[in-house]
Amino acid sequence: MVTDFIPAAKPIIGAEERLAVDRVLQSGIIAQGPEVASFEKEFAEHFVCGRESVAVNSGTSGLHLGLLAAGIGPGDEVIVPSFTFAATANSVALTGATPVFVDIEPDYFTLDPASIRAAITGQTRGILPVHLYGHPFLVEEIEAIATENGLLIFEDAAQAHGASWRGRNVGTIGHFAMFSLYPTKNMTSGEGGMVACSDSETARKLRLLRNQGMETQYSNELIGFNARMTDIHAAIGRVQLNKIDAWNTKRKENADTLTAALADVAEITVPKVASGAVHVYHQYTIRVDADERDSIQRALRDEYQVGSGVYYPIPNHRLPSLSRFAPDLYLPQTERAASQVLSLPVHPSLTAADLERIVNAVTAVVRAGA
Repeated sequence: MVTDFIPAAKPIIGAEERLAVDRVLQSGIIAQGPEVASFEKEFAEHFVCGRESVAVNSGTSGLHLGLLAAGIGPGDEVIVPSFTFAATANSVALTGATPVFVDIEPDYFTLDPASIRAAITGQTRGILPVHLYGHPFLVEEIEAIATENGLLIFEDAAQAHGASWRGRNVGTIGHFAMFSLYPTKNMTSGEGGMVACSDSETARKLRLLRNQGMETQYSNELIGFNARMTDIHAAIGRVQLNKIDAWNTKRKENADTLTAALADVAEITVPKVASGAVHVYHQYTIRVDADERDSIQRALRDEYQVGSGVYYPIPNHRLPSLSRFAPDLYLPQTERAASQVLSLPVHPSLTAADLERIVNAVTAVVRAGA
């Protein structure tokens, strides 16, 4: 009997990260300090072509403060997907603005350009598309819409460290881009976020907002928050920057193995990758029959000890916390995806034997239910 469980996600923390944390603890500088400054610079150089980057205590803080720094507030509307984690819409609502939910396109689970166009009003200030699962959104089409309508693009790149679209790095496209550093992301700082900014004034406002509205102690320029990253977290992140490229390569290799093995299983739709896109597979997400999805997930876990995830089972506009913004909205592609998606393990810790087990388990379970 198989007893070792294959988790859907697995943070990787090694000796180098532990040594880095110990170095910070011995230094006596634990709060935001030189490690954070170095991490910001190194992250910017690694991912976003040197765009000025600001470290914060979470990805959600990054989105929230980024929107505030961009001037988003009460009376404004920001177009968002409903098929994503709630933090995307939460960040808009926390500014006092209104999240306007629109549908996704069916191939890559990203914002549908036609739905964006239909949702624009005189109050629309920006578009907040998500590079979901590590696949970039449809950049040129959304940029064209933004340019035509005088809108800002805010990138939710929480799941897309190292992804790119036709030679352009994710994080270099919008007015700002937020990367999450939560433990299950492609790289982590333990907890935290990084915001890559298109201009120095946005970066300055972000730094004020994360630190009680001040750059120098007790000289508070505006009302701000305590959203600082600690040097402990930054030290972990700096180490992981040296590993992320190899991990992303391994994720892509694992994804290719899964796709090659599952593509001919008629009951499964494997992930698609757009021409010119670099997908970094934060999640490897298949579609299965909606009526069978939950039983497939249970069988994988209980019978084969294979973990999986459903990201996301309830569209944001149907959540109790957000439904007031769109009480009667119906988004067909979003509803369909929410009922069909199942994310399989793709993380770098998987062995060849693990991948074979996943393929055999998924194939057996799906065909048994057909």
